[in-house]
Amino acid sequence: MGAGHAHKLYRHGHSPVHGLPPHCKIVAVFCFVLVVVCTPCEAMWAFGLYAALLAAVAAVARIPAGLLLKRLVVEVPFVAFALLMPFVVPGEQTHVLGIPVSVPGLWGAWNVLAKATLGVAASVLLASTTELRAVLLGLQRLKLPPLLVQIASFMIRYGDVVTDEMRRMTIARRSRGFEARGVRQWRVLAASAGALFIRSYERGERVHLAMVSRGYAGTMPVIDEVTADRRQWAYAATLPVLALAVCLLGWTL
Repeated sequence: MGAGHAHKLYRHGHSPVHGLPPHCKIVAVFCFVLVVVCTPCEAMWAFGLYAALLAAVAAVARIPAGLLLKRLVVEVPFVAFALLMPFVVPGEQTHVLGIPVSVPGLWGAWNVLAKATLGVAASVLLASTTELRAVLLGLQRLKLPPLLVQIASFMIRYGDVVTDEMRRMTIARRSRGFEARGVRQWRVLAASAGALFIRSYERGERVHLAMVSRGYAGTMPVIDEVTADRRQWAYAATLPVLALAVCLLGWTL
């Protein structure tokens, strides 16, 4: 899969969570999210227990709570959508702070907020404890179609190419005293965007030619064979198994 590739979400550490094979963590997070989605929204206490389980994982992984909360900002679009539901979903009406809202809409908003927040938090924990290259190796180990794995790998690396070119162009503009302060500077920014596309495309072609010259024929070589024993699978299964117990209680109580 090529050389190691760090990403901004990854937090280096030596915790038991960091040490788990990536495919074990991917399966654990997927199963946890699936269990959370299957939980009835009326069992509000269950979502509190799910949050406690994720907090325990974060503590074991030594991921600061502030860092985790900061990275949850990515779910803001879901929050905006959920806040509209009490006003647009038809059904029985009630009053909250003197404002008439829909009861089904309130439950729907809670359902979206609770499950989306838990799912994003679990994904953030996965990204914080697993290098991006390891995630790709884990997906490959789980028999995801190789073409999809390669597409994901190239997308990530091409994103870095574009970011690097953008950084260079920004430095070049600033070294010439350019600052975008208003509409008059939009022409320069538009020209920069066009130049960025051309430079990134040409650099991508050079990278592809370099790969072909080194024997690339449509498949990436596997350098590290990631394996997991029963103990590691059992350790990774702790989170989804406990979550499943909570979900079953939520349906029966």
